[in-house]
Amino acid sequence: MLQVADPRVAQGVADHSDFRKRPLARLIGTLDFLIIVTFGTEQEAERVGHAVRRVHDRVTGPGYSGNDPELQVWVNATLIDAALYVYTEVLGSPSGDLADEYVRQAALVAEVLGCPPDQQPADLASFRRYMDEKIAALEVSDTGREVARAVLWPQRPRWLRPAGGLNRFLTIGLLPPRLREQFDLPWSARDERLLRLLLRTGATGYRLVPGPVRRSPRHLALHGARRRIARRARAHAPA
Repeated sequence: MLQVADPRVAQGVADHSDFRKRPLARLIGTLDFLIIVTFGTEQEAERVGHAVRRVHDRVTGPGYSGNDPELQVWVNATLIDAALYVYTEVLGSPSGDLADEYVRQAALVAEVLGCPPDQQPADLASFRRYMDEKIAALEVSDTGREVARAVLWPQRPRWLRPAGGLNRFLTIGLLPPRLREQFDLPWSARDERLLRLLLRTGATGYRLVPGPVRRSPRHLALHGARRRIARRARAHAPA
């Protein structure tokens, strides 16, 4: 939602993404990329980055390009911002103050896609300034609102619709108020109280799970991402 608040990103998604027909495939593909870049080897990160850059070569249109460093910084910044919010505000920095180091390390995601390091916020303070200035300047387009509706009320897969209400509620609640208004999404004081209750409950449950158990899915996620990426590579290989 933050990403498509930028009209150029929204237009690129509307023109080139098949997320309406295959939302889970789109999500899993993005997660596989992030998992490999985060937990895989340097060679794996470069290979998957090269594959995404080739896809982005075709994502062009009036006023936007998938390889535009400015848009790459913004898309990556939305991921960093969400992770920082959960870690610091929801969970209360359970492993200490890692925010500044996280900002520096997470810049690798955009760098792998070809974004020069000197175009990204260098530390936590500059990242906070960047987000504040960017959000204050954004003006959501009609295309952005259309994409947002498709994201929040997906038609497929039908079996996931029961969970859609919770996902929609959390997504709307975590948006900056200025952008929530521009997306024409209603929000009340009662909604805010319920959101805080849900976040506190989730944080409490997280703390009750032993650290080794919380971290164990990382290896399974990496194994699954490698298998799916290899399968997609075979499917698109020349006969």
